[in-house]
Amino acid sequence: MWHSADVVLFIFFLFGIVIGSFLNVCISRIPEGLSIVAPGSRCPRCLTPIKAYDNVPILGWLWLRGRCRSCALPISPMYPVIELLTGLLFVGCYLTFDITPETFKWLFFGCLIIILTVTDLRVRMLPDAINWPGFGAAIGLAVFIPPDDGTARLISTRIFHYAAPRPVLGVADALLGAAFGSLLLLGASALYKLVRHRDGMGLGDVKMMAMVGAFLGIRGAFITILIGTLLGSVLGLAMIAALYLLRWKRSVAERAARRGLGKTDGLRWAIACKYQLPLGTFLGVGALLVVFFTSVSWLGPLLEMLPHRH
Repeated sequence: MWHSADVVLFIFFLFGIVIGSFLNVCISRIPEGLSIVAPGSRCPRCLTPIKAYDNVPILGWLWLRGRCRSCALPISPMYPVIELLTGLLFVGCYLTFDITPETFKWLFFGCLIIILTVTDLRVRMLPDAINWPGFGAAIGLAVFIPPDDGTARLISTRIFHYAAPRPVLGVADALLGAAFGSLLLLGASALYKLVRHRDGMGLGDVKMMAMVGAFLGIRGAFITILIGTLLGSVLGLAMIAALYLLRWKRSVAERAARRGLGKTDGLRWAIACKYQLPLGTFLGVGALLVVFFTSVSWLGPLLEMLPHRH
């Protein structure tokens, strides 16, 4: 027998996978400069419109066995994966924040992060069409649901000896977070270019951190960059090692070696080191970790499940 909490959980998941279907449209169309409203979903090869019963989130891909019904073109598994992840995001927000204004703020933020994270992973792009509207929405939401930071209040009371109204402090915290996150990343990019003599990140990452900082404040922006760069560094080194061991671009290295440009193994390592993972993807993961794991509300139900001593 289902309890009311189970029903709410299922409803959140259901809404999540439906929204995930829309996020797939954004991820696939925005980088191409296409409308996310029209035309409706259709096969990119045969242009046959996808029937409503084939467009059911997750299930549609499964009963089509990952292929277009008309021309059998393979459909990327990205679609059901994004739908499932969005459903889990909705469930996670409900379990963490219950049904509160904060829940809907973080649902909106999470959807933006999913679009940016997957788009950067797919095409190495962080679209302005997501970053700038997201930044504007963060500033607007800060009036009612400010970042959990407190930097603006500290500045207001300690320096100016004035307790500013809560909406003003919220907007100030959002602006401070945006400035801190974007400038810190911009400084790191300039330092990387100075040391390595090549670009380490694009301005899209800087704009993304302006948006993330506006949602999370200074502290959240700093932790996001810390987690994102750490994840990127660890997985980047692992990827370079894997590419080298798997003899990636071996034929290119061998041709270069025959021309006297160096030894094959050394050239293979140099080529592997040029491979770059998208920083925006790791910043997105870091931002979501900050949202969920800097909140302690999820600890209550977890602690209740542990055995108690008598």
